[in-house]
Amino acid sequence: SRARRGRSRKEMSTIVRRCDGGAERVWQASGGPTEHKFDPYDFNGGTTLAISGEDFVMVAADTRMSSGYSILSRKVSKLHKVGERTMLAAAGCQTDVVALVNTLQTRHRMYVHQTGKGMTTTALAQMLSNTLYYKRFFPYYAFNVLAGLDADGKGAVYSYDAIGSFQRVPFSASGSGQSYVIPLLDNILCHKNRQDPQPPLTPQLAVEFAKEAFVSAGERDIHTGDAVEIAVVTKDGITTETFQLKQD
Repeated sequence: SRARRGRSRKEMSTIVRRCDGGAERVWQASGGPTEHKFDPYDFNGGTTLAISGEDFVMVAADTRMSSGYSILSRKVSKLHKVGERTMLAAAGCQTDVVALVNTLQTRHRMYVHQTGKGMTTTALAQMLSNTLYYKRFFPYYAFNVLAGLDADGKGAVYSYDAIGSFQRVPFSASGSGQSYVIPLLDNILCHKNRQDPQPPLTPQLAVEFAKEAFVSAGERDIHTGDAVEIAVVTKDGITTETFQLKQD
C-alpha cells in the first residue's frame, strides 16, 4: 500500500526547473481546478395554456413534475385559483411557483378582509406583475399565464415574462412545451393563412383544442405528460376535468 501511495503521489506531481539550474517537485491536485457555483433554481418542466372566449376562459396544464431525465411526480397540479373567477397556470421551478402562489393568495385574502370584496381579474393581473417586478433582482423562476373573466364577463388571458412585463392576449402558453403548443394554436385558433371557414369558439371546442395541444406537445417534450388538468371559467363558476396523457 505504501508503494501504491507513492505512485499516486508521483502522478500528482511535476518537476519544475529553477533559474539557478536546480529542480524541485511541485504537488498539485489530481482532479485539476474545481469550479464552485451557486445555482438555487431547478427547472421542473411542465406546460400550461389558456384560451379566451366571448364569455368564458379555458386554462389547462399537465401534471408531470420532473428534474432532468427523472420524473419526480405524476400528480402535481399547475393550476391555482387566485380569485373568484381567476386562475393562475404556472410552470418552472416548483418551489418558486409555490412561494409565488402563496404570496398572491395571501395578498388577495388581505384585500378581501380590508374591502369586503374580491379582486377583479384585471387587478390580479396587475398585482402579479408588481409581485414579479419586486423580485426582479432574484426573480421567481416561474412561467405564468393568468386567466379569468374581466369586468364585462369576457374571457381574459394575460401572458408574463420573468420580471412582470405582461399583456392581454387571445391565448397563451408557457413552460417546456410552449414552442410546440403556440404554432398549433396559431393555426387552429387564429386561422392564419387558411381559407376554410373558422368555426365559432365554444368552451367545448376550446377543451378539445387543449387536449390536442397537450397530446402533440407530449410526443416531443419529455417534461410534458401523465395527465392534463382543464378548467373552464364562466359566470356560473369553474368546472374542471382531467384528461390522461401518455406516461413515458
